[in-house]
Amino acid sequence: MINLSGLGIASPKINHNFDVDALYNASLARGEAQKSATESLVVTTGKYTGRSPYDKFIVDTPDIHDEINWGDVNVPITKKNYAKLKEKITAHLDSRDELFVHDGVAGADPSCAENFRIICEYAYQALFIRHLLIRPQAEIDPTFTLLVAPDCKIENPQEYGLNSEAFIIVNFQEKTAIIGGSKYAGEIKKSIFSIMNYLLPKKGVLPMHCSANAAQDGKTALFFGLSGTGKTTLSADPNRKLIGDDEHGWSDSGIFNFEGGLYAKCINLKREKEPQIYDAIRKGTIVENVAMNEAGEFDFTDDSLTENTRAGFPIDYIPGHIEDGRGDHPSVIIFLTADAFGVMPPISKLTLKQAMYHFMSGYTSKLAGTERGITEPKAAFSSMFGKPFMPLPPTVYAKILGEKLEKHNTSVYLVNTGWVGGPYGVGKRIDIDYSRAMVSAALNGDLEQVEYNTHSVFNLEMPKSCPNVPAEVLNPRNTWEDKEAYDKKARELADLFIENCEKLEGVGEDIRCVGPVENVQ
Repeated sequence: MINLSGLGIASPKINHNFDVDALYNASLARGEAQKSATESLVVTTGKYTGRSPYDKFIVDTPDIHDEINWGDVNVPITKKNYAKLKEKITAHLDSRDELFVHDGVAGADPSCAENFRIICEYAYQALFIRHLLIRPQAEIDPTFTLLVAPDCKIENPQEYGLNSEAFIIVNFQEKTAIIGGSKYAGEIKKSIFSIMNYLLPKKGVLPMHCSANAAQDGKTALFFGLSGTGKTTLSADPNRKLIGDDEHGWSDSGIFNFEGGLYAKCINLKREKEPQIYDAIRKGTIVENVAMNEAGEFDFTDDSLTENTRAGFPIDYIPGHIEDGRGDHPSVIIFLTADAFGVMPPISKLTLKQAMYHFMSGYTSKLAGTERGITEPKAAFSSMFGKPFMPLPPTVYAKILGEKLEKHNTSVYLVNTGWVGGPYGVGKRIDIDYSRAMVSAALNGDLEQVEYNTHSVFNLEMPKSCPNVPAEVLNPRNTWEDKEAYDKKARELADLFIENCEKLEGVGEDIRCVGPVENVQ
């Protein structure tokens, strides 16, 4: 029996490292979840159906104060307030009749791995993180501990330096994190990701918000992008072996997955479009906020609870995955954006300096449901395509990426999975089959020999042809009926790029000049 008394927890029943069946049955018995027709577990998470960024904090301690990129993403909280909140959540957990504890590993490369202990009041959340972390083959000694209590809500948040009843706080000095007030399981996953993103650069390793897969010949590809841009969809390719769908590191040895599972979006999920993800929704899978009929059948088109519907399952539910979670240095990198303006080219080939520019810019549109308060796509710039999870300054990550791109001669493409024919509300989302065809052409080297046009505003090289994609689709201006409206909207987005780049510290003129062209009148 595991002993948590050192944390002030002496729960009468502590369930440690339960297997899937035990956690599955406990979730049903406790009324935490329903069983679907596929025998997956279906849960609803209340008003928190996505990450809650304004409730996320880092404890400001002297040892990390000068390292953290403080601002609207990395918000400080005092040690005193953290101590009060930790005492409160610990007492809450101690009052539960039973707790569920899972010990897991983040990082498939043993030289870069960290061990985590997650203490949950909900069985389904323990099952979720059991799916998402790498499951150790033997007992491990956790170095970080997370306390997770959705029912621990703060009635007087201002007294604790909070913004609401919910809180997600990391303390690097104590090597602890506390998550309260929100049932959204993604908060656990992303807290661990943020911890890894602080630790790994100290080892010269690049932590990345990206998916990764490999061809049959072992050539590896990375897909960068925020939630909803297509990382999981485009990397879960039946013709390639999946390394992982969301979080990876790039070390001197190659690529490695942080996780042992997937957390896939389910909105409008269809078997003919995403067969691997569709078939992974079976017994043991945690399905969040997806509507069901009386027969227990899913309606993946129903967004009445949120567009951020999700399924969490172990990676071995995906046929042909790479079991050790590791791959060679990438031969191709894909930057994914979901452009709500409808003006970015569907695919562009980037130079090394352009790759650095767009990595630092991290343009995309925040999609409905991925964060609380986002109800329609909104243009946003997120450095490293993962700014919400990166505690250190962008230049720290960019420097490592630039060195690795040059050393391994990696090709980089920018792919827009957003809107064509007009902005959001007028145009339509680009066909996923076209996106797949463009990505396949990039990975196969088919775009290395074709001719290119330069976009007059974005300064991007657009291929004139691509297998299985109509030529008129490759230039976004061709898809708009009103060409003047396109030019105006393109200029509007270009100005936002330039404005954003001016805010980034440490970006040299050699990088700035490869971005969108200045508007000279």
